[in-house]
Amino acid sequence: MANNNSGSNRLAVPQAKEALNRFKMEVANELGVPLKQGYNGDLTSRENGSVGGEMVRRMIRSQEQAMSGQTGQQQ
Repeated sequence: MANNNSGSNRLAVPQAKEALNRFKMEVANELGVPLKQGYNGDLTSRENGSVGGEMVRRMIRSQEQAMSGQTGQQQ
């Protein structure tokens, strides 16, 4: 099966880039990961992965709440 994306990090909605960057920095700060703008090659895979994983968990939770008709309720 051919992959039609020429880049694996291509955004489905390019206009969301800045919001995603702010979200990433917020999550990293909450997790205590010293993420900074630009090069972050000094961070471990575990540190970087924890930020991405938490972002995905929060986006999934938000979408599930939206689909179920809930708004902003935390469990």
